[in-house]
Amino acid sequence: MLKRFDRSPAIARLLETLSSSLARQRGLPVVIGVILIAISFIIQLIDLAVGSPVLALLWSITHHVGLITAFIGILMIEPLGR
Repeated sequence: MLKRFDRSPAIARLLETLSSSLARQRGLPVVIGVILIAISFIIQLIDLAVGSPVLALLWSITHHVGLITAFIGILMIEPLGR
């Protein structure tokens, strides 16, 4: 199954396009992560006033996806080159 995934031309083009676009805008994942964390902060403030379980779930998702995105962005800055 993984051999078919490795040989897929669509996946290869996707990875090549993603790599080249991230090499031009190396700080973009970090900025997206920070924006998601800021959105999660606003959601948390609204959730404190309302007390909705949906808002608590939305906060958790945006917060953790923002953290993961920012950390991956920080780790990818050096390998993507200058």
